Amino acid sequence: MTHFLGTHSNKLDKKGRVSIPASFRAALERLGTQDLILNPHHTLPCVEGWPQTSFEAYAATANPASPFEAENDALLMDLFSDAEPLRPDVEGRVVLSAKVIAKAGLTDTVEFVGMGAKFRIWETAALARYKADLAARRAAGPAAGPGA
Repeated sequence: MTHFLGTHSNKLDKKGRVSIPASFRAALERLGTQDLILNPHHTLPCVEGWPQTSFEAYAATANPASPFEAENDALLMDLFSDAEPLRPDVEGRVVLSAKVIAKAGLTDTVEFVGMGAKFRIWETAALARYKADLAARRAAGPAAGPGA
């Protein structure tokens, strides 16, 4: 299985262009695709990037039998409403929409974070805060997790 690994910093220019890290492009190549789906995360200030084939497989399992129930409706809204298909240009760059940039709070420096089958794009300071929060919760033990 191909994985997106590591954390890589890149510049986001004023036109919304950013280069996909070379190792992530290589992972896409091993998967036999360059097509991506980018989607603002539904609870975190970041963008999730999926190879299109992986997104489609996940979406098939996430598509509930009863889309009219409020919880299912929210899941479908989060998954599909702001998703954007993209393909890197010959230099490995994509153009993020103003809507995606604003929802994730991205600025001029972003961090690509490997998450196995997908990756996330974070604003540098937001990623540092998120990692610090995770470390604090781990240090506090299991009672400090969600719902505590």
